Amino acid sequence: MARTVRIMELTATYELPAPVERAWDLLMDTTAIGKCLPGCQGLKPLGGDRYEVELGLTIAAIAGSFKGTVALEDKDPPHAYTLVVEGTGRQGFIKGRARVTLAADGDRTRVAIAARADVGGMIARVGQRLLEGVARTMMDRFYGCLAQQLEVQS
Repeated sequence: MARTVRIMELTATYELPAPVERAWDLLMDTTAIGKCLPGCQGLKPLGGDRYEVELGLTIAAIAGSFKGTVALEDKDPPHAYTLVVEGTGRQGFIKGRARVTLAADGDRTRVAIAARADVGGMIARVGQRLLEGVARTMMDRFYGCLAQQLEVQS
């Protein structure tokens, strides 16, 4: 059987209720990231801006656990960084990159994301629209959670 691989490209923009420096600090805070990342069951530093991550995900009727790494590259504090993700599980794999750019918008921060990912295995068989919908929902929940944390800190 041929191996199913889907390429996803996503762009999104979010607003965080804090100046760029505070938003950057929160995006670099592994405790905050672990709390806000949907399905995160563990986030462990490996050194050098690399982290081991374990996620529990459900996509359509396919549920499972994925283990992998997340790395922060090309950091330009507090303006931008590249997030590099690789993960595998019984249900498939994901390998992707996202450029995250922060821009001041008064006393708020606009976060723009441009991401590309290769997804393979069983999870790639559920269909492009469903995969993109799940990815967008996860990003919406993640940035919504970060915005709540910033509002609580204010």
